[in-house]
This record gives sequence, structure tokens and C-alpha cells, in this order.
Amino acid sequence: MSAARYGVGVSTFNSVPPGAGISDVARLAGVSQGTVSNVLNHPERVATATRDRVRQAISALAYVPNGAARSLAAGGSRSIGLILSDLENSLFVDIARGAERAAAEAGMSLLLANSDGRLESEDRYLDLFAESRVLSTLLTLNDDQHFRQIVGRVADSRSLVLLNFQVDPAEYCSVDGHNERGGYLATRHLIDIGRRRLVFVGGPDSLRPVSERHRGFSAALAESGLTAAADVTPDWINRSDGWRVGTGLVEAIAAGRIDGIVAASDLLAAGMLQAFATLGRVRVPHDVAIVGYDNNQAAWDSPVPISTIGQPGEEMGYRGARLAMEELVEGDAHQHRAVVLEPTLIVRESTVS
Repeated sequence: MSAARYGVGVSTFNSVPPGAGISDVARLAGVSQGTVSNVLNHPERVATATRDRVRQAISALAYVPNGAARSLAAGGSRSIGLILSDLENSLFVDIARGAERAAAEAGMSLLLANSDGRLESEDRYLDLFAESRVLSTLLTLNDDQHFRQIVGRVADSRSLVLLNFQVDPAEYCSVDGHNERGGYLATRHLIDIGRRRLVFVGGPDSLRPVSERHRGFSAALAESGLTAAADVTPDWINRSDGWRVGTGLVEAIAAGRIDGIVAASDLLAAGMLQAFATLGRVRVPHDVAIVGYDNNQAAWDSPVPISTIGQPGEEMGYRGARLAMEELVEGDAHQHRAVVLEPTLIVRESTVS
């Protein structure tokens, strides 16, 4: 968060008048504290004359947002950290792109780490970012156990925003996609194109996004008076897991017992397609239609492009970084929020030839 943006030089971070807070800026400028916050975070929402008056007050008082001031005075950086679960999944690349854009707009840098979904890696990077005195940390999660462990590890003084994972706003800010809605949209699409013998492929059950997508799958079936042909729970949601599931489903598909698949990830869907093509006994979408999830690169690069549920990954990263900056600006006055973003159905050749 650049000092120039607030009309002060870097040297002023170590000599902020103790009485200069957001309320003082608001009083001097003759506006509400909410208007000051908007000038700092959403200047496009404020009229030019008001914006200029607030910035003059900020400059006159040498005001620096409390959270940033504390960190910088202690030798902190002008960086935020982002810990991603899986860089093999292009959803997380999109999240990083959005967070980087928000950081750049505020004159900050983004430090990036990849945990591969391992708790020990998440712990290590949280410690590393704390040692580097990043102003805030963004963390992607998909496992409730990991969240409980992280909550026990993160000090109250550290700003943390959860991505791809919704939490109670009483604890942290979070930005997530509406996974249950996405599972419903995927299943509804298969039903609408005439598929009736449907299977959900996803696991393990400990992954909250997977269980939520499965709930949407079940809701769409119940709405249409259908029951699942099967539920398949692989060890994980990667391409190799999809390959193993695909080889195991060939007989049931060839016999007509399954005609539609909702996969909890595009990588699972891509692995199944690869297995079907290699074994040569299943035609997609003639024998079975497949919908994936995430709009991952695996979906559009597949020999049969995969219909999928698109998540707004870039918006997720951007909104998460903005929430982190709002917390820094507002300090103790900040109220956590849980932002839920809507998914979209993207139809390709794996369901409609």
C-alpha cells in the first residue's frame, strides 16, 4: 500500500501523530468515516470534490491506516502473502492473478506460495510470511480440519482472509464460490439434455467444496424425482484419480446403466475422458455426458472439450485482497464479511455434440 497514495512520504510511517485516526480525518474533511474508507478503498464511488477534500485531510494529518502503520513501524513490508492449495489447478492461478491485480492497484506486492494442500506446508508458509512481516495473508482452503488447525495457529494480530472457503464472519473475512449451486447447475444441465442415470464422482468427503457440490447434485435429482445411479468417491480429485474411476465405470456405461457424470473437478473429468478414449469402448457424449467443475485448463485443452462449472477465480482473488486491505485501513472498526460468488455453466462438446 504505497505511502504516496495517502499523500505522505515513507518517513512519516515512523512518526504518525498518535491522535491521527480515521475519525480525525473524517472530522477535518467534514465527512463520515465510511466516506474516508471509500476514498482509500473505492475512490471511484466518491465525488471528485469530496475525494480531494479527504485526501487533503489525510495529508495534513499525516494519516496512515492503523494496521499498515503498526506493521511498517515494526519493520514490515508493503506486501501481502497468498498461499495456494494447488498450482496444478488453473483456478488457483486465476486467484493469484486477481490478488496480484488488487495489490498492484494499491502499490503493494504479492508474495506467492504453493502448499499442495498439505497442512505442514500451510503452517510453514504462515510462519514465513509472519517473519517477513507481510501486512496480510490470503489462504485458500478446502478442508475443515485444516481450517481448525490454522485457527489455532494464527495469532490474533495477523490479518487473514480465507479464499475458496466460507467461514463465519465473526472469525475472518472469506470469499468463496457457491459450490452447492454449481453442483445443482451441472446436474440440471444433464437432466435437461435427457440424461437420467447419473453418477457423482468426487472425494474425499472431507473436502468441503466436494461435499457441497454433491449436495447440489442430490438436490437436482430429488427435484426431478430421480435417484443417483451411483456415487463414486476417489482418493482425490486429480487426473490420475479420474483415470482409475473411468476404467472402473466402462462396463456400467457400456451396459447403459450410467449415461451422465458430474465430476467434482475438471481434472477428474479429464482423467475419465482419457480412460474412455484409451479403452475405446465409451463415446462421449453419445454414451455418457460429462460435466466437470472449475473451468480449469484441463477442460478446454481436452481432446473432447469438457462442459464445466466456471468459478470466478480472478474475482475471488481480487475481492479477497481488497477485503484484506479494508481490514488494514479500518483497523478495529473493521467488520468481517463472507462473500459468496455465483458459478456459471459453460457448455462444451462433452455434453452436447
